[in-house]
Amino acid sequence: MTTILSRLFFFAVALFMALPLIVMVGVSINEKQTLAFPPQGFSLSWYGEIFTDDGWRNALFASLTLAALSAALALLVALPLAWFLWRRVAPWANIFQLLGVAPFTLPPVITALGLLTFWATTGFYGQPWTAVVSHAIFFVTLPLVTLSLGFSAIDRSLVEAAATMGAGDRVIFRTVVLPLILPYLVSGYAFAFVLSLNEYIVAYMTVGFTMETLPIKIFNALRYGYTPTMASVTVLFLAIAALVFGLIARFGDLPKLLGAMADER
Repeated sequence: MTTILSRLFFFAVALFMALPLIVMVGVSINEKQTLAFPPQGFSLSWYGEIFTDDGWRNALFASLTLAALSAALALLVALPLAWFLWRRVAPWANIFQLLGVAPFTLPPVITALGLLTFWATTGFYGQPWTAVVSHAIFFVTLPLVTLSLGFSAIDRSLVEAAATMGAGDRVIFRTVVLPLILPYLVSGYAFAFVLSLNEYIVAYMTVGFTMETLPIKIFNALRYGYTPTMASVTVLFLAIAALVFGLIARFGDLPKLLGAMADER
């Protein structure tokens, strides 16, 4: 009886969490330009509008470009920092780790206002590349955490053995460390990419008037009415996130990449 009640409880929780997605999918397939649910008729034309309409297509390209570049930059910053923290086991080194996680722990609006002030002061406000740098700073915590997990899982005796054989730091990193942390590199990039793709506040505060990403496009489009295209974009974002994390779960150890401790027996 207890097992049945537990299953019913978790099913109810899962259904409650899935209801917004169910409604969003239903709205996105409306035949008419309405946000009615249940859907009135069936049409996939709103999904096609994402790729055929110049405004939505440009916003999609801008979002993908911003997410790809900012995730790569965040990874380039996090990798040497995580390597340094792993090689230099000292209390003062934790200061750098604190600096790495600080942007993500602050409320997004605070970080966005700080970045807005900085870019306006330096005279670069509105430049598309400032959004890339801003997102990289904001999401650097994600690859930093995953890479720190990857480095902590490395057996230090392997590095010591390579050093004993005469290998320098660069050779050790390229031949021993990099192959072992490669799954963590991929997952860190994927986490930063997906969150950057959906981020609105930081992007709007830095380039909201000069470059439209899909989240900015959705909010701007609300001024002219509601269309099922907005729901279609949401479903597309969810599909991309599910695909990315599904691939990580398929080819990597997702619980471990999310910080789960190994089962020691």
